[in-house]
Amino acid sequence: MARIALIGAGSTVFARNLLGDILSFPELADSDIRLMDIDPYRLHTSEIVAHKVAEALSARPAITATTDRRQALQDADYVICMIQVGGYKPGTVIDFEIPKKYGLRQTIADTLGIGGIMRGLRTIPVLLDITRDMEEVCPDALFINYVNPMCMNQWALDRGSKIANVGLCHSVPHTAQQLAADIGVPYADINYLVAGINHLAFYLKFEHKHTGQDLYPLIRKVVEEHRVPDWNRVRYELFTRVGYFVTESSEHLSEYTPYFIKRDRPDLIEQYNIPLDEYIRRCEAQIAGWEALRAELEDRGAPIHVERSGEYGSLIIHSMETGVPRVIYGNVANHGIIDNLPQGCAVEVPCLVDQNGIQPTRIGAIPPQLAALMQTNVNVQSLTVEAALTGKREHIYHAAMLDPHTAAELTLDQIWALVDDLIEAHGSYLPEYA
Repeated sequence: MARIALIGAGSTVFARNLLGDILSFPELADSDIRLMDIDPYRLHTSEIVAHKVAEALSARPAITATTDRRQALQDADYVICMIQVGGYKPGTVIDFEIPKKYGLRQTIADTLGIGGIMRGLRTIPVLLDITRDMEEVCPDALFINYVNPMCMNQWALDRGSKIANVGLCHSVPHTAQQLAADIGVPYADINYLVAGINHLAFYLKFEHKHTGQDLYPLIRKVVEEHRVPDWNRVRYELFTRVGYFVTESSEHLSEYTPYFIKRDRPDLIEQYNIPLDEYIRRCEAQIAGWEALRAELEDRGAPIHVERSGEYGSLIIHSMETGVPRVIYGNVANHGIIDNLPQGCAVEVPCLVDQNGIQPTRIGAIPPQLAALMQTNVNVQSLTVEAALTGKREHIYHAAMLDPHTAAELTLDQIWALVDDLIEAHGSYLPEYA
């Protein structure tokens, strides 16, 4: 029986999806599920949903819900983390509204940029607190992290914790499915190899599974025939420049480079169809619909639809419990995996999973233009992690001054002032910095 703790289980819809994945495996149907969240109201909803999922799948897990983290972690085999430190309000709102006063606009602000830096600084101390608890009450458990900013968090975990960990994201298979639709080839017939850093990894291979045919010429045809989807213009533009397709969405990618969002070039926003403040709009829509969704989820008489989500979490647990080998894409420390990225940074690569755990694939050197582009992001990640682990405020300024988008828009004086304003606004959500 697998003992699985979900930290941040008040993320009810995501918890529902993960539990549906886990409990749909017969070998995991009797798992010991511990739901933990600091919000007792959302936790209550998730507990009801967990029982409904189990009933729909005719599974018989043990389900407990608690606001006590150490209780949830006690003797766990797997810890799935899906928290958001600071939440939408005040955390995300601050990360958008204060930079706007300086003319700095964002789309998602959860991975890089000034928003990603501040989210990392809020999140890393909490993740390290969780793993410190794990070192005491479940030292052999695997920490499965779904929390952004993925690279910063995983790098900090590798440096600051002894707990085995992996970071998970669905951008690799989702983008492969989108590309398959663009070129008219069934997704099931595609084989790919991806390597890089989370949200800025690239398809080094994209080929037909049965014939070995390189499918990149078909992707180039999408550009030549003016069939690029309106919502995907940024990624296709970068593809034409570097020769490989990136794994994360255009709205994300526009923040990771200095080329697309410029306050004195509104024509670029229109040309590349960049959805500024997209994450804010998405969060507001979710909040507006939450009470209605909550009522439906809590209605014990209302059926619940359960289908596999495509997330890797349950696959890892099933493979480690049963020995069934699988390949997933995981974010792990770069210890001899990608030669031309810094050792220790977090990289996203294919990993074999079986009873021996997570085993990353050695990639070697990636194309130099891709490594160079990633390095501009790795610089920011490195300095943010340094600030979080050392408590030195100076490295927050350094991270912001080297961020591609921030540096393209603001002067050094503005960057320093922006960082000061954000630190003050986040208050107790950040530790004291010397």
